[in-house]
Amino acid sequence: MTGKPTPTSAPKRRGRRAPTSTQPDTPTGPCRVCVYIRRSTDDEHQPFSLLAQRTALHKYVDNHPGWVIVCEFEDDASGATTERPGLKKALDAAKAGMYDVLLVYRVDRFSRSLAQFVDLAATLDAANVRFTSATEPVDTGGAIGRMILQFLAVFAEFERNMIIDRVKSGMTAKASKGQWAGGTRPYGYLVDKDTQRLVPHSEEAPILRDIFRLYTRERLGTRAIASDLNERGVPNRTGKKWSGHTINRILDNPAYLGDIAYRDVYVPDAHEPLIDRDTFRRAQDIANARGDVQTQRAMSDSDYYLTGLLTCPQCGQRYIGTSANGRTRRYRYYTCFTRTRYGKHATCTAPRLPADDLDHMILKALLDFYTTAEPVLAAMIQRAHAQHDTTTDDRRAELTATAHQITSTENAIDRYHTAFENGTMDDATAGPRIRDLRQRLAQLRTRHTELDASLTSQPEPPPPGTVARIRDHLSAIMTSGTATERKAAVETLIAEVQLTDQGVVPVFKIPTDTTMPPPETDGGTSGVPPVRTMVRSVGRAGLEPATEGL
Repeated sequence: MTGKPTPTSAPKRRGRRAPTSTQPDTPTGPCRVCVYIRRSTDDEHQPFSLLAQRTALHKYVDNHPGWVIVCEFEDDASGATTERPGLKKALDAAKAGMYDVLLVYRVDRFSRSLAQFVDLAATLDAANVRFTSATEPVDTGGAIGRMILQFLAVFAEFERNMIIDRVKSGMTAKASKGQWAGGTRPYGYLVDKDTQRLVPHSEEAPILRDIFRLYTRERLGTRAIASDLNERGVPNRTGKKWSGHTINRILDNPAYLGDIAYRDVYVPDAHEPLIDRDTFRRAQDIANARGDVQTQRAMSDSDYYLTGLLTCPQCGQRYIGTSANGRTRRYRYYTCFTRTRYGKHATCTAPRLPADDLDHMILKALLDFYTTAEPVLAAMIQRAHAQHDTTTDDRRAELTATAHQITSTENAIDRYHTAFENGTMDDATAGPRIRDLRQRLAQLRTRHTELDASLTSQPEPPPPGTVARIRDHLSAIMTSGTATERKAAVETLIAEVQLTDQGVVPVFKIPTDTTMPPPETDGGTSGVPPVRTMVRSVGRAGLEPATEGL
């Protein structure tokens, strides 16, 4: 007898998964929120003021139980770039694990560039921080939120490009009518508010004509003209001192002919000219003739081995290579950039240094050093290790104190911003203080980076054979090398050249196995191997050999 079949459960269907929600999971429990707000220059007539954004975001957080704002950052800058102080602080705070959600009013407040937005979102994702918009269905906690986020970033970039196109179209339309298209007014003119055309500036126009006279009749150079104006106490348009670069731009501006030139639009005789066309043409001819000489000088930059290595002890600017033509030869100098730009009447009076003598002495000092470098390097590295060990605790304590000062300074800046926006402090009081605090903050961050690097690295001795290869290379290029090879060797082997009361002191880098390439094979194309850049260098208290006569 057969029994009844035993009921069994229906077979499971294979190849299917249980449906999962693609919506973002709403954070439960306490959630730390960072608020980021931004106002751009194109938002003057839009309801996106910093106060309006802050109010809306605070209300949004209040409607989410468990959410609490732990930090706020703001910027008053374009969203086309990530070089925004507030944004950098927000990202640094995310990396430090200070919050869980970054909240913005709209996606375009965060970025208007899709490529930059993707990078920013990746930075937040790596820090395990969610990105949320208060007015858009965006939360990077889910796949749909991330997809919508990228769509909104595309439209934000599109909107920015449309704004740029509209602005350019408006400026082109104004220029085609003979009006000033916009931007900084030319020196010597004012912009008439009613007609939007350029009109002569009663005080600046005579100075402008004098600039052209000095250039075309007296045949003074641009730096000489700038020096003359500075000596006479004549300020430029911004109230600062003149420079040769500013004079150069004036001499090349067709607005002084009475013409308007913007993009592809050129309107002659649009306003009253300050310079006649013959004078302007003579200025162009002189500039072109002198430009050929400057081009030849620029092509011989390799003649100056120490460019970028010398720092002026008076103003802190770099020395650059300059020259002067005598009756029988060309004289080469290293001159402070400040003096080069503003002339002999500049605030910096640092003397010029003879380039020929200085280049030769530095090369000789290099060769002398590497002739007996092994024992010197061993002693200096041993001393550096001892100094590193004995000062580790002090530097670690200073690092902690510097981090605390950075936080305190950032909080102080935020308080000044809040007071200004709430109307309890005016710009005349808050503005200068905020600028001072930002300068202090930059100094603290630089010091923090230096301390952190010094705690994690120690100088190491060069691999065997490195010093010998460098010595042979220096000996070869000093006897038969080119100027380019000598300059490359100096840049690779010297960290800086200090100008002290005792003379000129080169500070050498510690060589590594990549400082010099291995000996060249038969297939080489040059008798002297090229010099590669090194990665380690010795600080100011490092390798400073005695160099009498430098």
